[in-house]
Amino acid sequence: MDDYLKEALDIVKAQATVRTMSEDEILSLIKGLESGIRKLGEAAGNGEEPACEPLADPKKAIREKSIICLESGKNFKVLTKRHLAKFGLTPDEYRAKWGYAKKTPLVCKELQRQRRKKMKDMKLWEKRIKK
Repeated sequence: MDDYLKEALDIVKAQATVRTMSEDEILSLIKGLESGIRKLGEAAGNGEEPACEPLADPKKAIREKSIICLESGKNFKVLTKRHLAKFGLTPDEYRAKWGYAKKTPLVCKELQRQRRKKMKDMKLWEKRIKK
């Protein structure tokens, strides 16, 4: 018996223990799973990786009040190292992958302006000179 069919049967068997299913449901589920698993297995066997499509346009991902993670599609105020680590990326790798400049902050525009204003108000450069 084909490995893909065995895997599909195992999945359907587990599903059948949880809920009642008719014969037609079982057969259609087996066929669908078997073909899906076969496609995934052949793509992995050929060394092909599924094309990584961005979930949003990288140029429009950094917005006024949010930034969209192009890996997960979720909205954030700040893309943290911890979030990007879930996808095996560092902030620098993320910028390179999606075509951002090296110094582009992964922060929404509003928060970026607030931080800039706060730093200007603190005038740390003047405090260093006085010492």
